[in-house]
Amino acid sequence: MTICRLLLVVFLLACLPPAMAEQPRLKLVTGDDYAPFTGMKLPGGGMLTQLVMAALAEQHLQADLDWLPWKRGYLYASQSRYDGTFPYVPSPERAREFLYSEPVYILRQHFFSRSDEALEPENLGALTGKRLCYPLGWQPPAIIQALLDQGLITRHSPPSLSACAKLLLLQRDDFFVADRLLGQVALRDSGKPLTAFHTSGSSLPHSSLHFIVARQHPQAAELIERFNAGLAALQASGKYAQIIEQYSQAPAD
Repeated sequence: MTICRLLLVVFLLACLPPAMAEQPRLKLVTGDDYAPFTGMKLPGGGMLTQLVMAALAEQHLQADLDWLPWKRGYLYASQSRYDGTFPYVPSPERAREFLYSEPVYILRQHFFSRSDEALEPENLGALTGKRLCYPLGWQPPAIIQALLDQGLITRHSPPSLSACAKLLLLQRDDFFVADRLLGQVALRDSGKPLTAFHTSGSSLPHSSLHFIVARQHPQAAELIERFNAGLAALQASGKYAQIIEQYSQAPAD
């Protein structure tokens, strides 16, 4: 009787669908100090970390997450030493090395400047001669990059966006560009009243943040396909909106 039961258990396990079978844990990497999107001290590692992990969970995939300096994590992911990394904005250079998921989050990037010098995306001419503060390693929006390439504005690259908010008030820089959520966190971190700053009323053309897998990874296409399926399921269930809402309602000073 015992042998029969054992054989029955083995048979049932063999018949389990792939989604329920034992899955190897993925190894992911991201960087710190990108609040509210990623951060070691943020709940759940930040909004994007929660979204990525939840999308994978929808596909019965579990992952271990390492925190490394951004450049090193990106390099290791490109070498397939990690199964994937996030969050990254698409660029031609990255597209040569990585496959991109569907957008995990749509960025609506605003101008942040001092309250006595309100800068708006509709008046790019007013940026001529201004000093852009944009953290080291970040890829500027295409419109801003074009102004840099033409020499119409200059760039200063501190290690974090929070530093940019402080540098604006010291008048060492004139503006920075960021998603509204990201920018509001930086303003609060400055320790100064929000009234000392101006947030543009409109935003630049939208860009997006993605989960990416190195093209040389042996399961790259499969991982992206399963991540996309998990992300779609997360959005359909309403869980995606719940995670976003937690951060959209972050308290202001």
